[in-house]
Amino acid sequence: MEEINPWITIESHKIYENNWIGLTEHQVINPSGGKGIYGEVHFKNYAIGILPLDGELNTWLVGQYRFPLKAYSWEIPEGGGPLESDPLESAKRELEEETGLTATEWIEIQRMHLSNSVSNELAIIYIAKGLSQGEAAPEETEELSIRKLPFEEAYQMVVNGQITDSMSVAALLRAKILLQEGHL
Repeated sequence: MEEINPWITIESHKIYENNWIGLTEHQVINPSGGKGIYGEVHFKNYAIGILPLDGELNTWLVGQYRFPLKAYSWEIPEGGGPLESDPLESAKRELEEETGLTATEWIEIQRMHLSNSVSNELAIIYIAKGLSQGEAAPEETEELSIRKLPFEEAYQMVVNGQITDSMSVAALLRAKILLQEGHL
């Protein structure tokens, strides 16, 4: 099958913009020929996720209340990194900010698009190894709980539906496969 764009854009209008996102409404002709609208969220940062793993296969999760969900969420350490910056440098900063951890070994394990039917957000996920503990320094918008636990317990939280954050689910499932294959 040919990879062609079946959408025709008639016109586009920026609806909203802030430091993190922009929202554009497009007047379109859809693939079946009908007129319609399409809302697109443009992200100004990479989504960065880090799965820290120590020598005993422990990991760290970060718990926080997520405003859009109106619910508490356990996740791998995550944050944003400016598109013009090195994503690995952003990962290092986020890991230290949220957990106080620094790492000597970094492995990129996944790139994925989050909610690609409405946004262009790209997530980049790393495993951090060779860990040293320091002091966390969360941003003023973050009230975090930090939990160290065996990797297998975190993996079971995904299996049991206790972890629903997409980057966390992807990171833990991918790491489980890499561990089973002997790559970590």
